[in-house]
Amino acid sequence: MRKSGKKVLREEPKLTRQRSVVLDVVRTSEGHLSASEVYEAARRLLPTISYATVYNSLRYLKDAGMVGEITFGNAASRYDGETVRHDHAICTGCGKIVDFHITESLELMRAAARHSRFKPESIHLTLRGLCPGCRSD
Repeated sequence: MRKSGKKVLREEPKLTRQRSVVLDVVRTSEGHLSASEVYEAARRLLPTISYATVYNSLRYLKDAGMVGEITFGNAASRYDGETVRHDHAICTGCGKIVDFHITESLELMRAAARHSRFKPESIHLTLRGLCPGCRSD
């Protein structure tokens, strides 16, 4: 991008200490945390952090592309440290969310576009079912 003949570089988002803590909590989590869970973990690292600061930090980090937000209907949003395109499986028993990558997503997106006559921009699959811990095979 050029402005007045000079090249304009996109700046990295500036992270306050609070935003850094929130980002660290999301990225190091083994699961997909809700804002409340991020708050509880962040408070252990930074006892003075408020819930509003955590919530605003999550929004900032999401808008900056540093974390992903996962929404499932009316349930609380979950936050994901993996920002590259991937899909999720959610357990209808315990609510556990698992990331997975499926190489056939592009084919599925093309088929869905043909059937819906939509021009596709992205596809995110959500598999719902019972995780191995909740199944009674």
